[in-house]
Amino acid sequence: VQLQASGGGLVQPGGSLRLSCEASGGAFRRNDMGWCRQAPGKQRELVATITSGYITNYADSVKGRFTISRDKAKETASLQMNSLNSEDTAVYYCAMRLLGRSGFDFWGQGTQVTVSS
Repeated sequence: VQLQASGGGLVQPGGSLRLSCEASGGAFRRNDMGWCRQAPGKQRELVATITSGYITNYADSVKGRFTISRDKAKETASLQMNSLNSEDTAVYYCAMRLLGRSGFDFWGQGTQVTVSS
């Protein structure tokens, strides 16, 4: 399995970005996907997950602002981020969790999101 994340960049406070994660290797349809982030000097934290059955879960810090989605036909998971603020600045990683597993098994390379005026 390979995961390729894209879509990061520099955005002003209050702005929006959409991250995408393209999966290859044939495991996308039946496994859960997620996004995590790591800010400088902080531990990596879970941002959002979406199961193979489209059930979503979000960190409290992003609820109402971020939306995770997936397109099984395109084998792509996305993270729409709205109302961004400086605390959202981090490297964002997409990840895949295999069926029945508790943690993520595969990781993308990370994409930088910087929120600054």
